Amino acid sequence: MRDRWSHRREAVYVRSGPVVRVALFITCFNDTLFPDTGRATVRVLERLGLEVEFPLDQTCCGQMHFNTGYQREAIPLVRRFVEVFSPYEAVVAPSGSCVGMVRELYPMAAELAGDRRLAERVEELAPKVFELSEFLVKRLEVTDVGAYYPHRVTYHPTCHSLRILKVGDAPLELLRNVRGMDLVELPEAKECCGFGGTFAVKNADTSAAMLSDKIRRILNTEAEVCTAGDNSCLMHIGGGLKRGRAGVETVHLAEILASEATAEGEKR
Repeated sequence: MRDRWSHRREAVYVRSGPVVRVALFITCFNDTLFPDTGRATVRVLERLGLEVEFPLDQTCCGQMHFNTGYQREAIPLVRRFVEVFSPYEAVVAPSGSCVGMVRELYPMAAELAGDRRLAERVEELAPKVFELSEFLVKRLEVTDVGAYYPHRVTYHPTCHSLRILKVGDAPLELLRNVRGMDLVELPEAKECCGFGGTFAVKNADTSAAMLSDKIRRILNTEAEVCTAGDNSCLMHIGGGLKRGRAGVETVHLAEILASEATAEGEKR
């Protein structure tokens, strides 16, 4: 993602709305393993008339450290994030998990650091950090991004987006407006897939059992594709599907929303 990015510095306009400066918070997971998701996020936002900046100084948000007991070690990463992203009026990430870290746990990290100024800066920045679907639906009030994706798709709501960010039906509102798509409801969709970061390593048997239940429900939909707003969960689900040779693909929500019909009628 980084080595293909041309840095932009102009303020942008949301159609006829107020001037905003939008930054892409790619997350280290996507930047390292799923850079196409970052590119797709940019394509969606640019299609809506936004120019997107990618701050090259961004690093990990510190979620892995904070959630595994290295909370003080995460504080320098919190400071870095605040320093890099504070100049922007909106920060958008294709990850409910990392946005949840910023909005839910950064105040705790600032308190742990005993730094009143950091706490003030976190309080100012956190409300401006959005998961992609909530930014589109709740901030821009857009539910149709002009996508075309002719496949049978089911949607898995990830725990952080559902329970911490409370994005609600925002992803589904976007998917319902994708042309050519056959969107099918996932039974017991709100049940966790079993990933949970290091939970899948420390509690492998429990994680595998939860994953087995999720995969069975996905297969019952007869979907071609399972989508979600977090690639961490999709990697977990996708691994199980591939091991079972299920023939079901996992595709991030951003990549579906970025798909368009070509002149020949195929998606790209």
